[in-house]
Amino acid sequence: MTTPASRPELPRRIPVGDLVRYYLRLGAIGFDGPVALVGQMEKELVEERRWLTKDEFREGVAVCQSLPGPLAIQVGIFISYIRGGFWGAWAGGWAFIVPNFLFVAALGALYVHFGDLPPVKGIFYGVSPAVIALIFASCVRLAKLGMDDRLQWGIAAACFIVTVAVQAEVALLFIASGAFGILSYGTVLRKRTAAPTLPLLAAVPAKAFAATASAGSILGQLLVFFLKAGSLTFGSGLVIVPFLEKGLVQQTGWLNGRQFLVAVAMGMLSPGPVVITATFVGYLVAGLWGSLVSTIGIFLPSFLLVLIVAPVLIRHRRNPNVQGFVKGAYAAAIGTIMGAGILLGKIAIGDWLTALIGLVSLVALARWKVSNPLLVATTAVIGLVGFELLKPTWVLVK
Repeated sequence: MTTPASRPELPRRIPVGDLVRYYLRLGAIGFDGPVALVGQMEKELVEERRWLTKDEFREGVAVCQSLPGPLAIQVGIFISYIRGGFWGAWAGGWAFIVPNFLFVAALGALYVHFGDLPPVKGIFYGVSPAVIALIFASCVRLAKLGMDDRLQWGIAAACFIVTVAVQAEVALLFIASGAFGILSYGTVLRKRTAAPTLPLLAAVPAKAFAATASAGSILGQLLVFFLKAGSLTFGSGLVIVPFLEKGLVQQTGWLNGRQFLVAVAMGMLSPGPVVITATFVGYLVAGLWGSLVSTIGIFLPSFLLVLIVAPVLIRHRRNPNVQGFVKGAYAAAIGTIMGAGILLGKIAIGDWLTALIGLVSLVALARWKVSNPLLVATTAVIGLVGFELLKPTWVLVK
């Protein structure tokens, strides 16, 4: 066992090539959802490779969870920024996304040309409860990483209750929890602090993006829609689905209800964040160019937000008010992630087999440390067989 003094010093700079290779691999095998991916990054980059400290990782998760957009991608961009600089952030972030884009664009082409892909329901049926188990297992890991006292657990409990009650993640929870953290941990006598300005930066791109593309063409409309989705939607995984469903089915009519549910399934079954659903939607609406424009639209706000916030966070890292905000926002993240897991569980678990898959998956992750890809592959096979035997009618039904 090594002592702190005998451990190698953390590198100040990671070569961009190393960042790209790591995130290409993670993007290709990350079938576990955003929370599980964050947990995997914590294990590999903090504990194994020692690319960054626990405190740096904690700060990254807290600030990214306080921003709109996909959590895992934003954490990857943040880590790439603090270890690879501005260009490292762009290279590492897009390397994380590219495998997801290629995978889902290919699925979109198959769906357009060959129909409804009957095996999708069976795979969705088996993998979904395993994904719920991965969410809760990773949440436990993240809680061990950043939850220090009862006050943080109280914040997490309140955010959990609110998330389940309103059936969505509430953006104001993170801002309110961060402000409460400033009052509890910071220097409340200061009239001006840097911490409250961090989440408010999230509102800047939303106004700017409104004029970035013309609504005169379908590609322009796709770009504007997904820029707004990436800028305004606080949530991870299927928690953002109501926003997308309203825009894609009810407002624009680009998809019917069945196509939308298939798109969500593709997002869940692909590596990376569920918001990669945008790639599939774009392909259905406007082919390959539509998938590319939609992918850029959904992820571009994440790059801009993290690159705006990261320098501010690094500059004021030692400020007690910033630290207080991080503690409060991190606790809110734990609570809302747990709440999101409950909400997703209602979609993923609908009979005895899916409940059993979820329970066994959770035990396997906790006790035997089974690898995530192996778990996904195994539950996909179980889902295909079980779906044919049980023929459940509730899968992919709104």
